[in-house]
Amino acid sequence: MNIQTHAPVLSAEEAAALIPHDAMIGFSGFTSAGAAKAVPRALAQRAKALHAAQTPFKLKVLAGASTGKSVDSALAEANAISSRVGYQSSRELRKQINAEEVDFIDIHLSHLPQMVQSGSLGKLDFAVIEATEYSPDGRVYLSTSIGASPTYLECADKVIIEINRYHSPRLSEMTDILSVKRPPHRDLIPIFNPLSKAGRQYASVDPQKVVGIVYTDEPDEVPPFAAPDKTSELISNHVVEFLLWKMSTGQIPKEFLPIQSGVGNIGNAVMNGLGHHKDIPPFTMFTEVLQDSIVDLMESGKVQGASTCALTILPENLERIYNNMDFFAPRVVLRPQDISNNPTLARQLGVIAINTALEVDIYGNVNSTHVCGTDMMNGIGGSGDFERNGYLSIFVCPSIAKGGKISTIVPMCTHIDSSEHSVDAIITEQGIAYIRNLSPKKRAEVIIENCVHPMYKDFMRDYLASCKKGHIRHNLSRCFELHQNLLEQGAMLPGLRETA
Repeated sequence: MNIQTHAPVLSAEEAAALIPHDAMIGFSGFTSAGAAKAVPRALAQRAKALHAAQTPFKLKVLAGASTGKSVDSALAEANAISSRVGYQSSRELRKQINAEEVDFIDIHLSHLPQMVQSGSLGKLDFAVIEATEYSPDGRVYLSTSIGASPTYLECADKVIIEINRYHSPRLSEMTDILSVKRPPHRDLIPIFNPLSKAGRQYASVDPQKVVGIVYTDEPDEVPPFAAPDKTSELISNHVVEFLLWKMSTGQIPKEFLPIQSGVGNIGNAVMNGLGHHKDIPPFTMFTEVLQDSIVDLMESGKVQGASTCALTILPENLERIYNNMDFFAPRVVLRPQDISNNPTLARQLGVIAINTALEVDIYGNVNSTHVCGTDMMNGIGGSGDFERNGYLSIFVCPSIAKGGKISTIVPMCTHIDSSEHSVDAIITEQGIAYIRNLSPKKRAEVIIENCVHPMYKDFMRDYLASCKKGHIRHNLSRCFELHQNLLEQGAMLPGLRETA
C-alpha cells in the first residue's frame, strides 16, 4: 500500500537519530502485540555506538504494558534505559531493575494514561507508535494493540510512526478508541456489554508533531506458551468446579458472566478448560489480553465475543484471524487500556476476574510482583484493576515451585499487591479455598487444608498453632521462616534441598 503523508519517510536509523539522550519515550505495545520494532532496535544500536565512544545515551521508557524483545530487551541489553514505567517481562531488564541500575515504577495499568495526561510522570518527548495506516489529517490506525498509544499520540511533543505492512488494515474494524475526558469533566462510559462500541476506529495526532514515518513488515514477537501440564490442567479443573458450584447456588446467573483472564500458561489452560466443559455456557470476555486459546473457542462458538486491549496471539493463529476477518471482526473489540482495564466497567459488567499469584499467604493476601519481597518479577499489570472490582476475584497458582523447594502458600506474604479484602478464592492444583465471608482464622484453616502442598501442610499447621491469638494470628518470629530458609539454604524446608 502506498500511503501518502506529509511526514518524511525515514529509515529506522534516521528516526532513532532524532531522539536525544535522556528523552522520555512512549512506545506502542501492550505485551508484544502492536509493539514498536524497528526504531527501538535502531535506538539500541545507536546506544551501543555512543557508549563505545564514551557518550552517554539513556532513555526514560514508557509502554502500555510489557513489550516485545525489540523494545525492553534490546534497549536493556544496550544499557539504554534509565527508567521504566509499567509492567515489563524482559529477563534482561529485570536484572537491571533488581540491580538498581534502572528505576522501575510499578503501577496499575489503568492508571498509566491519566498519569501521562496529567504530566505527573514528566514531559513526554517522543511517541513511537506502530500502525497499519496513517493519513495526513492525523488519523492513526493502530495494529494489534491499543494500549496507551492514543494517549502517547496526544501528549508527546514529537511522534514517529512505524507503519507495519504485515498486519491487516481491517484491524480498524475491531478498534474502538474512546477518549475519556479529564477530571472534573469526566462522563459515564457508555459500554453496557463487552462488545459495545462507543468510540472511533482510529487514534488522532496533530500532523505537525509527526516527524517521521518508518515502514516495516514483520510479525509481533509473541513467544509461544507451553502446552498445559498436569498442574495447569488440575488448576483449570478446579476453576471450572468452583464456577459450576457458584452457578448451582445462583450466585452466577445461568447466562454466565464475562471472564477476565491473566496472561500466561496457566491463564491459557484455564480458558481452555472453561471453553471445553459442557456445563459452562457460552460466554463473553472483558479482558486486557486475548491469547491463542481463544481463537479455537471463538470458532467453536463457546466464546461469543471479547473486549480486549491486545491480540497477543502467535503469528500462525493471527493469520487465521486475518484470513477470516468477516467472522472475527464483529466478535473482537480492541480498546485503550484505560477502558479495557477500567475499574468502573469491571464492576458494571460483573466480570469474573482470574489472575495468577506469585505467592499467597494463609489469610488470602496476594503477592504478584516480588520474589522474597525484594526482587521484581514483572509487575502488578492489570490484576489490581480487576481483582478489586470484579464480581468474583480468583487467584490461581501452583502450590509449589522449583521442584518443591518453594511453597507458593506462605504464612505471610513478603509483599502485598492484592489484599485479603479483594480476594474471593485461592485455587491451586491441590484444591479450592473459597475464603469470602470467612474470619481470618477460618480462612487460614481452609487455605492450609485445601491449597497447600502435602509436604508443607505440617509446617503450616504448626505455624498457625504457634501464633499469638488475635483477630489475625501471626508469630512475628516465624512468619518469614520459609523465606529465610530459601535465601540461606536454597529451600523453604531445608530437608528438601537434597531431595527436591
